[in-house]
Amino acid sequence: MVATELGIKMAALGHEVHFIAYALPYRLGAFETNVFFHEVDVLQYPLFEYPPYSLSLAHKMVDVIEHEQLDIMHVHYAIPHATSAYLARQIMADEGAAFKFVTTLHGTDITLIGSDPSYLKIVKFSIEQSDGVTAVSRYLQQETYNTFAVSKPIEVIPNFVPDRFWVAEKERAQKRCFAENDEIILTHISNFREVKRVTDLVDVIARLVPKYPVRLLMVGDGPERSRMEQMCRSQKLCDRIQFLGKQESVEQVLACSDLFLLPSADESFGLAALEAMACGLPVISTHAGGLPEVNIDGETGFTVPIGDTIAFAERIARLIDDRPLYFEMARQARRRAREFFNSEKIVPRYIDYYKKVLAT
Repeated sequence: MVATELGIKMAALGHEVHFIAYALPYRLGAFETNVFFHEVDVLQYPLFEYPPYSLSLAHKMVDVIEHEQLDIMHVHYAIPHATSAYLARQIMADEGAAFKFVTTLHGTDITLIGSDPSYLKIVKFSIEQSDGVTAVSRYLQQETYNTFAVSKPIEVIPNFVPDRFWVAEKERAQKRCFAENDEIILTHISNFREVKRVTDLVDVIARLVPKYPVRLLMVGDGPERSRMEQMCRSQKLCDRIQFLGKQESVEQVLACSDLFLLPSADESFGLAALEAMACGLPVISTHAGGLPEVNIDGETGFTVPIGDTIAFAERIARLIDDRPLYFEMARQARRRAREFFNSEKIVPRYIDYYKKVLAT
């Protein structure tokens, strides 16, 4: 998502942007001037049990760089993309050409896959061989230093809010599409992996339902959905928790919502929380990973310990009972998103970083 939004913004500024991937990038559905897509063809050969995507990607990188005369390559995630970019650079060097690439670390390539002993050395190598490295939070920057002991300087450039998430307050007030009888709409958006701890929200809602007219909207899908659905049925909360599945325009769901909930055990940044803040929603989250860099406890919402569903429910109840506090936090959430994570501020930082890498 970040790569796509960054490319679209850069194209709007007049830069020529080429996406290289095995499928059309998420959020790149409409035609965009100065944007081009190159699909990676993966060889299907009986000798290989698993298709050699990294090699096919490296070959496609070389082809696009040569024929489109790219200035720089920006890869997202250390493996396999930085590894493929390194191989592509070596191939071009052998042909007497040269190019540089920047790697952005997003989280799981460091905290999950990268720390696995099977991949640790190749992730470390790929990071150190990159001509430039960025991370989306100070937390992820420090985790990378701690896990891999890399000597490569890592620039922190946070994620930014896509323009369509700046939902006007008047528009929000008109879109109470899920609310009935003054219900309080709570929303969660994720890929429902175990690290998101979505099942914690069942206990949170169970604590709130006896006193408050709350409704939880679960947006997304993933391995924990079926378990959470079963918990909802066993606790008779199906009328209070709705599963909307994957949604393309999540900003429309956020426009219908009052609070955003994120009970994750780990988040390198928390882009979903930031997008909710841009829509004027206070956020109740854990203080895991990079979340405290986005959601400021007591200002844009609240942060609580991981797994503390009692504290989670108490913070929600406090904002329901104290409307002046709710509206102040909603205002501060929107202000912080606009002041620190606006695309007009973040995108130029990437462009400046490209120029710095190219100049060295």
